[in-house]
Amino acid sequence: MKYDVRDIRLADKGKLRIEWANHSMPVLNLIKKRFAKERPLKGFRVAACLHVTAETASLMQTLKAGGADVALCASNPLSTQDDVAASLVKHDKIPTFAIKTENGKTYYKHILSVLEIKPQMTMDDGADLVSVLHTKRKDLLSHVIGGTEETTTGVIRLRAMAEEGVLQYPLIAVNDAQTKHFFDNRYGTGQSTMDGILRATNRLIAGSLFVIAGYGWCGRGLAMRAKGMGANVVVTEIDPLRAIEAVMDGYQVMTMAQAARIGDIFVTVTGDIKVIREEHFRVMKDGAIICNTGHFNVEIDLEKLEKIKRKKRQIRDFVEEYTLANGRKINVLGEGRLINLASAEGHPSSVMDMSFANQALSAEFLVKYYKELDNDVYSVPMDIDQEIARLKLSAMGVKIDKLTTEQKQYLASWEMGT
Repeated sequence: MKYDVRDIRLADKGKLRIEWANHSMPVLNLIKKRFAKERPLKGFRVAACLHVTAETASLMQTLKAGGADVALCASNPLSTQDDVAASLVKHDKIPTFAIKTENGKTYYKHILSVLEIKPQMTMDDGADLVSVLHTKRKDLLSHVIGGTEETTTGVIRLRAMAEEGVLQYPLIAVNDAQTKHFFDNRYGTGQSTMDGILRATNRLIAGSLFVIAGYGWCGRGLAMRAKGMGANVVVTEIDPLRAIEAVMDGYQVMTMAQAARIGDIFVTVTGDIKVIREEHFRVMKDGAIICNTGHFNVEIDLEKLEKIKRKKRQIRDFVEEYTLANGRKINVLGEGRLINLASAEGHPSSVMDMSFANQALSAEFLVKYYKELDNDVYSVPMDIDQEIARLKLSAMGVKIDKLTTEQKQYLASWEMGT
């Protein structure tokens, strides 16, 4: 079995980390148990490009229990937990290609490595795997029946491909499931981003002016957590509907040009490029902290920051201090990559339980129905979304009401008035 991990001797430590995560993933564990009996993925080869964390390991174990042949690589150079990667190789016999802090060349080499299994299905987190498959390994496309995508950024890329008519197989937008973006994006990103900032900086959040670029589900969750820790939250937006929502939620809303002059901590979470640019760097306060929790490291214009700096040094793990010509210092966290995975451990297991349950059940759905699907991007079927929510509530010991026959008839009728 081929693999490329930092140190296979870390495997036993990784195994314990995976066991710890599994305790908080009851829904995925139920699916894993059923998959082991029914083997719905038997004979299918799955190439996955995901954050190599303990939670992802649980998903890989679930797919393998369902009969799939799986190969895994990292979807971000800084998101790998090296002990987990080693455990997947040693204890689960899953080919894994991921090393934390791998460079760009190694990152894409690893993507090509997982494609060597000639996948019939892809699982992506940012659409890099799909992109490489559609450019450098077109010869493998004939094998692929479908795939899934985990992130907002990836779904945007895939929909662009579908609109241009270049997408060669159906994709399920796992990110769009309510049991994914309502919880993973909001509660997962909110907590794990704060965790990453705190681990990297050990700075007090209370009393700081905390600037969040983007008020989607991730931005909402982050604003909630920052406010809860005592920060004065400022939101920047380009969408008037999201901007007015942020105002109504009690946050200051302004342009980045205004916020750049007063902010203490800046977090980008937009999915777009150059959200924080040269004109913003030049007016920032001395000691300003900048980081990103959007998928790619493009939201902060680091190339321009490199050009205008006077000097740069690493002052802490995952903190690079840039000194500008005016003597002011700007601190960039995690090389502008996902801070919640660069310096922390990503989303809590209980949140990823629902996200990865969507992945597993979407894979099963593709095996059953791929012949009926066009080369387009599809939402997760509502019955899957509802079933995951039901299982999660059951695992939490929460009961909800059911409609009576009379109530069902009322909702389905039009005759009854006031």
